[in-house]
Amino acid sequence: MSLRIAIPEPTSFDTAYNQRALPQYLAALHSAGLTPIPVPLHESQARVARLLGSVQGILLPGSRADIEPEKYGATRHAKCGPADAARTAVDELLIQEAFNLHKPLLAICQGAQSLNVWLGGTLIQDLPTELGTKVNHAPGREVLEAHELEVVEGSRLARLIPANEPRPVRVNSSHHQAIDRVGDRMRVVGRSPEDGVIEALELESQGHFVLAVQWHPERSYVASALSRAVFAGFARAVEAWKPRAISESVVGSVA
Repeated sequence: MSLRIAIPEPTSFDTAYNQRALPQYLAALHSAGLTPIPVPLHESQARVARLLGSVQGILLPGSRADIEPEKYGATRHAKCGPADAARTAVDELLIQEAFNLHKPLLAICQGAQSLNVWLGGTLIQDLPTELGTKVNHAPGREVLEAHELEVVEGSRLARLIPANEPRPVRVNSSHHQAIDRVGDRMRVVGRSPEDGVIEALELESQGHFVLAVQWHPERSYVASALSRAVFAGFARAVEAWKPRAISESVVGSVA
């Protein structure tokens, strides 16, 4: 059976970015044995809802946009970029679907930030000015190893790391914002050890695969065993997913 993954377009306003970024996500999903179902951001909520009924998992990709600070009760920082209301609306529908029906969810970069805010968390709006980190978290999309990744032992993410992965683990990086206060029932499982920036979160639930990473495993899929392992772990969770009766779900619940 084809395992279908809903993935929204990265932005509603930058066609060039979408054309550059989206194919890498699609290729990684295909390589992991999954069938991506792109979700156009101009579709009606009713049409998106119907599409979601046919998928078994959800991937939230990165984006050129930032999350609107009002979403997490903050005043806009001068370095905060433009928001994308259309992408946010689709993300919220997809996240709600994932939590209502326990569908596996993989969130990447801005997708991780979107998930964290939906769960009541907050963001650092600009790392260089607010945190003053010496780590360059945006060295360019072609840089495959930007900084080290410190992973919490015993976490879902730690169990995904291949035994032959070189140590210390290194990942790429392409962001100027980051997770600050962690959302409800998520726990930090990865950090950049040099500056403490949160690099990975996962849901505190053994039965629901929800993994959020700040780096871009789709960009390093060919070169990195860890990147391939992230998608493989997601694929295993999608394959194991069984439909959950809607009557069992609670709107807004992360049970």
